[in-house]
Amino acid sequence: MQPIRQHILEILKERGTATVADFGRELGMAPVSVRHHLDILQADGLIHSPGVHRKGRVGRPQQVYALTPAAGRHFPNNFRGLTNDLLDELKITLQPTRMVRMLQNIATREASEFSALAPEASLEERLDKIAEFLSERGYLARWEKANDRYLLHALNCPYAGAAESHHELCELDLTLVSQLLGVKARRVSRMAEGDNRCSFVVEVPVTAEASGI
Repeated sequence: MQPIRQHILEILKERGTATVADFGRELGMAPVSVRHHLDILQADGLIHSPGVHRKGRVGRPQQVYALTPAAGRHFPNNFRGLTNDLLDELKITLQPTRMVRMLQNIATREASEFSALAPEASLEERLDKIAEFLSERGYLARWEKANDRYLLHALNCPYAGAAESHHELCELDLTLVSQLLGVKARRVSRMAEGDNRCSFVVEVPVTAEASGI
């Protein structure tokens, strides 16, 4: 994030709303320069203009700006620390089998949000939808076919910083992928162990592509 635009987000975080004139005073910038940065932030979906503000009974109305929910990712958070602390506490409180079952239940709930495809959909059509579904949840998923098997790749780990210490999260992913596919997947690489991606292989007969799963 460019420093001036980050500063604009911080001003809005503190004030709630601000006008071009407000930003100009805070940043020591001319209005035309402020608007340039506001236009970029608005195009990126980080700010919006909920209305106008009039100072007193006379005077020209001024556009006001506010943060969108998407701007939250540009501010510090402690999700990683909280996740690790919660998992540590759960391991102390729960038996290992209950811990595994809890994560499997979470994976099942996630998989239940996947929109069912028509029965005649091919495996590759299903993989397209699964990759899209997982990407929306932060996995940056892709798939490829290698001979008579399919590989589903997750190029990003949504649990980075937690999965390294808590491999149970990797089992959650394996359960989720298997339930989405409708067949048992087998993990062949894992980012938590230093690989550059998490990959899952699904070995199916060539004829399954035509019939779907």
